[in-house]
Amino acid sequence: MEKQKKKKVDRRVQYTKMVLRQSFIDLLEKYPISKITIKSICEKADINRTTFYAHYADQYDLLNQIKQELIDDVHVYLANFTFHDNKSESVQLLNKIFEYIKENSKICSVLLNDTTDAAFYEQIMAIVQNLCMEQLTKKAFNQNTVDYIISFAATGSIGLIRKWLDTGMKEPTYTMAEIILKLTNQGLTAFV
Repeated sequence: MEKQKKKKVDRRVQYTKMVLRQSFIDLLEKYPISKITIKSICEKADINRTTFYAHYADQYDLLNQIKQELIDDVHVYLANFTFHDNKSESVQLLNKIFEYIKENSKICSVLLNDTTDAAFYEQIMAIVQNLCMEQLTKKAFNQNTVDYIISFAATGSIGLIRKWLDTGMKEPTYTMAEIILKLTNQGLTAFV
């Protein structure tokens, strides 16, 4: 009986957090965070302020938790893959990431917009760095060169993802994965 009661509470908490999160994301699509109040989030979610404060300190805490969830989810996706210099595996991994981005396009679009904060951007850069590091260190580049290559790959990839999101994700995820892989491995010559 106690276990069943706890499960119900957990579901209610999950539902409440989901509704608050979705309402907040909807508002972030229209307004900068500085213009979003706890009252507006709660009204949109049809949840009272006390319930909001039971889960989050403020709208910035909610945003930080959403960002952390996204980063954690990407890490989970990546944990299931290992690189073996196999192009097919790399495309599959990137395809999985694009599928995740597509499934979560609203929040990804909001988080990867022009006002992306530096800390979140650094976390994204670290993910790309971890993906690339093993491959680049095999090539005996010095650390400065590796840092430049990773910065170029991460910035370009984020720009490409933003463009894809902004244009309605018309291209299939697999195509986008192939484009990123070609650009990072071969540069523009892959398309000329």
